[in-house]
Amino acid sequence: MVAKKKRIPASKTATNQIGKLTPRFNFILNPYGHTRLSSCPLCQRPTHMRKFALLIYIEKWGLLALGKTCRYCTPCELIMAHRDELEDELVRSFESRAPEVIGNPYTVFGTVDKQRWKESLGRCTDRLSDALEYAADFKKVFNLKIQGGWQPAKKSRRITPLRGGATD
Repeated sequence: MVAKKKRIPASKTATNQIGKLTPRFNFILNPYGHTRLSSCPLCQRPTHMRKFALLIYIEKWGLLALGKTCRYCTPCELIMAHRDELEDELVRSFESRAPEVIGNPYTVFGTVDKQRWKESLGRCTDRLSDALEYAADFKKVFNLKIQGGWQPAKKSRRITPLRGGATD
């Protein structure tokens, strides 16, 4: 007798999904400025740099697709963004455009299809449906917690899944 796998009802996933594309990547926002993730916290393999178009919601502004080079682990499909670098890029983006939103809370929801993001550069659209048409949510969002003291290297970083998007 073969055991059946439990299926998650589509209605539960669809209500929480923002983008219209299938969720693609896992995500972790590193809040520690003194710690860089050169190896994957899930599998301990070396990571490499890759450019992503991150979909970010900024309070009192709305959605922004930001091109950001992040650390990436191919086997785990894990995007690792460093909060201090991300916030620096957000400040540069809004210095001349809307300085009043600098410092507002933000949430990283997912990614935008890179080809569509490149095509939209230089064009301004106010339609939310246009942005979400080519957006993919994250499959899982992890929380990085670094434990202090002398410990074996494998136990120095602990990650736990979060519910919802990544926030600052």
